[in-house]
Amino acid sequence: MRFMMIVKATTDSEAGTMPNPELFEAMARYNEELARAGVLVAAEGLHPSSSSIRISYPEPGGKPKVIDGPFTEAKELIAGFTLIEVKSREEAVQWAMRMPDPHGFGEGEIELRQVFEAPELTEDAEERTKLEEMREQVTRKPRS
Repeated sequence: MRFMMIVKATTDSEAGTMPNPELFEAMARYNEELARAGVLVAAEGLHPSSSSIRISYPEPGGKPKVIDGPFTEAKELIAGFTLIEVKSREEAVQWAMRMPDPHGFGEGEIELRQVFEAPELTEDAEERTKLEEMREQVTRKPRS
């Protein structure tokens, strides 16, 4: 089972303020612990929304609309994520509870969401196989 720990943005993360050295080190230790346990898939911080682009679909079948950031509601934005693969929802919650406060100052908020797996997306065996093969290919793809 894969879960994404979504780190919500704050005013500081939207301002591009980098974590202090102690918090940066705590996050590095946490990510190393995830990696040693064999559950870490990916962990990344994101640039502020001021350098983001949002694409919306205002009409069914219509042309996508491009909106440049920044976006106003920091609490609705994502500052980073950690993707883990674990055996259960309970294990995912345990790992999420161990994450250091991602912003410090008691402002951190993490949303934990399960990732859909191929069997949940389609009942068609051939389509499931294609989806699983594509995931395997993407996760093993070497960087060039």
